[in-house]
Amino acid sequence: MSYYNHMQNARDRLLLAAAELLEGGGTLSTRAVCERAGVQAPTLYHHFGSKQGLIDAVLNHGFTQYTAVESSGDPLDDLREGWDRHVRFGLEHPSFYGLLYGRAEPGKPCAVTAPAHAALRDRFTEAATIGLLKVPADDAAEQVLAANVGVTLTLISQPEPDFGLSERVRESALAGVLGTLTTDGAATRASTALTLRALVADDPADLTPGERALLGELLDRLAR
Repeated sequence: MSYYNHMQNARDRLLLAAAELLEGGGTLSTRAVCERAGVQAPTLYHHFGSKQGLIDAVLNHGFTQYTAVESSGDPLDDLREGWDRHVRFGLEHPSFYGLLYGRAEPGKPCAVTAPAHAALRDRFTEAATIGLLKVPADDAAEQVLAANVGVTLTLISQPEPDFGLSERVRESALAGVLGTLTTDGAATRASTALTLRALVADDPADLTPGERALLGELLDRLAR
């Protein structure tokens, strides 16, 4: 085995050891992780910098696994699938999930949970390009993620998870940020502005940075 492969294998063993200790509710000390992984403490520091760096890597790995929903071409279906996968992940890994959302610090966004917001923002931007969004993509992502986290924590605490509750909250949260076409097929002014904003962001054509900024400001005002 080459030195590179040996080091990569050690990194994987450290991730697995930390994950198993976290999942089992064990003590996550540097010594416990290293003994379980069969490495010395300097190897942990080489790969992750610190014990907290290892914890962040474990949580980020688990988190990105369930936020990576492949685009189906239907943003609404993708949003529903992402919501359901989020809930399933929380119920299957309650210890992980508690760590993910128990790290809140006043005024400090959590870097570990950032992939969820980014994934949702991308989905809502897709929805905006076809005229379905009635609030800015960032706002929509924050609102839906907050509801998703809340219902997941609620289901974790239930002896028998009420998946019907999750579905009802999901549809209510989506209805709060997604619009529909009017009966004559015309979109609302806000939805049209958000659609154009998303399309220009995706393909700015020959607009200069200053022109894009000005157009973005005007479209944001129309969207509100």
